[in-house]
Amino acid sequence: MASPSRLKIGQIGTEHAHASGKMNSIRALPDRWQVVGLVELDKKSSKTQAAYQGIPRLSEEALLQQTDLHAVAVETTIEASCQTAMRCLKAGKHIHLDKPGALDHGDFRAMRRFAEQQKLIVQMGYMLRYNPAFTLLFQAIEEGWLGEITEIDASMGKLADAGTRQKIGALAGGGFFELACHLVDVVVMLLGKPAAVHPFSTPSLADGVQDNQTAVLLYPKAVAVLRCNHADPFGGPRRRFQVTGTQGHLDITPLESGKVNLSLTRSAGSYKKGTQSLSLEVPKDRYMAEFVDLADAIEQQRSLAWNAEHDIIVHETLLRASGVWH
Repeated sequence: MASPSRLKIGQIGTEHAHASGKMNSIRALPDRWQVVGLVELDKKSSKTQAAYQGIPRLSEEALLQQTDLHAVAVETTIEASCQTAMRCLKAGKHIHLDKPGALDHGDFRAMRRFAEQQKLIVQMGYMLRYNPAFTLLFQAIEEGWLGEITEIDASMGKLADAGTRQKIGALAGGGFFELACHLVDVVVMLLGKPAAVHPFSTPSLADGVQDNQTAVLLYPKAVAVLRCNHADPFGGPRRRFQVTGTQGHLDITPLESGKVNLSLTRSAGSYKKGTQSLSLEVPKDRYMAEFVDLADAIEQQRSLAWNAEHDIIVHETLLRASGVWH
């Protein structure tokens, strides 16, 4: 069993949008993690970032050959992420794999099944799993506060700059595949695999980049409508996740603000009948809880709350919702 004092971790890639943020979070937990190396695949993406200063630069082979290395954060491009993850797993390392994890579903499914067989952790980089407002939502659903879910309405947009437009334009699933995966992960947690998925794309410009997308996920007794608009100048503050049930409604707006409106037809938990506005304390570091949970899971030799089957359903649903699969 690993020592509870410090686990050794490395990072492969600096190209993912969350890469430097993840490294900052890991380094902010010096009592849990020791960063032993960085594999730079694109030196331009890291040379000016303070997050990587003072970290030894290693080849991937040199990093993975370290027998006392516990985990690797995979922060490559989406195109390279799944193959990189598989190499880490074959070297016997647990991984934090940033979203959405792979372009090809067959590759993703094989990687997650392999990790499961080897009893290795794959932690997907979905930070909403650890957000206090979503923790409250999960509790509300688990304890039946809202009754039976009938409707989910969620949005995650922003105004994409030229560089971002170029990146999402190169993806078959467009902006939805890259960003709205966070929403799909939560919907699958709440409702499971949808019976049907209907994707829609309405590009805002003549370049045809899929920057304005909607997906309708159908369930036997519920409908989830997910929007991802990269042409929205107020996309950040408009990000939301709303759940309606037969006995209540929970609205998280903006998405990571900790601001929650909870409406109940009867008292539930510590909350009264009627509508109440809550302001939950949100950690300044949006990723830190991920790496605390990963360290705990490795030290305690336990699984995370999200198994391979969940992650595989999320990836399949995401491909359908972004129009890649029909």
